[in-house]
Amino acid sequence: MERALVVVTPDERSKRILREAGAFAAGSGAELVVLTILPEKEFEQTRSALAAVNSSDVVYGIDQAVDSASRKAKRLARDALDGIDVEYRVIADIGPEEDTILETARWEACDHLFISGRRRSPAGKLISRDVTQKVMLNFDGPVTVLLADEDEATSKNAASLSA
Repeated sequence: MERALVVVTPDERSKRILREAGAFAAGSGAELVVLTILPEKEFEQTRSALAAVNSSDVVYGIDQAVDSASRKAKRLARDALDGIDVEYRVIADIGPEEDTILETARWEACDHLFISGRRRSPAGKLISRDVTQKVMLNFDGPVTVLLADEDEATSKNAASLSA
């Protein structure tokens, strides 16, 4: 492994996958590329909400969104990789997750991919394919997936909705 792509989101599982990827990369002398993706829908919702404020001082465009996402991912990587001797850099982008992950991996010449996913029932796997599955099927190289149970993902979503 020479360069690995680690896909992160601002949650606890991203810290775990970053630590795992960092330890793996440090052991093989590889570089990490940390990718955070702001989905287009989320970007548009934030832009619309800020536009509704009707303040001429508020500017939220692609550059501001990417800068904000990049700062968050840098903090996450710095915290998660503290004490691990590994080179890394952070990339932030806006777009469809599957395409952005695969394009970044190709552009950055990554030969390994680390991503978080969730455990699903066999029926759940048949009904819909998630981003993790799609990436695994289309990435040309090894993929390491940190799985969370459906219950864990559901309870965290419920907790964040109730907060």
